Amino acid sequence: MEQLNLTTPAVLFSAISLIMLAYTNRFLAYASLVRSLHQRYQEAPDSVLLGQIVNMKRRLLLTRAMQILGISSLLLCVFTMFLIYVHWQTMAEVVFGIALVLLILSLGTSIREIQISVKALDIQLGDMTETK
Repeated sequence: MEQLNLTTPAVLFSAISLIMLAYTNRFLAYASLVRSLHQRYQEAPDSVLLGQIVNMKRRLLLTRAMQILGISSLLLCVFTMFLIYVHWQTMAEVVFGIALVLLILSLGTSIREIQISVKALDIQLGDMTETK
């Protein structure tokens, strides 16, 4: 195996930062949608809105998990860089491996969240086709 150097976690550091930006943008969009759903449900509760709200709760839980896993991966990348700096190579490799696993879990969670988001759109489209 090739020696781990500062460049490898540094490259992953920038990729994780971009992923976190995408996750944050998704979260902000969800926050706006939650407020809208809440207001609409207060005005006129119905089963379609309730389905959207239940779906949104699951999506928010997954988004939180994605963000926690992504931030943890980023934190461990920084810690890896520190371990390389102080010449603790074996520990750096272990920590970097954990960071990679956390990033994989974050991306996998993102895939699951996207699947649930598509279901939310299906609920909305189903409502539109029923009224016509």
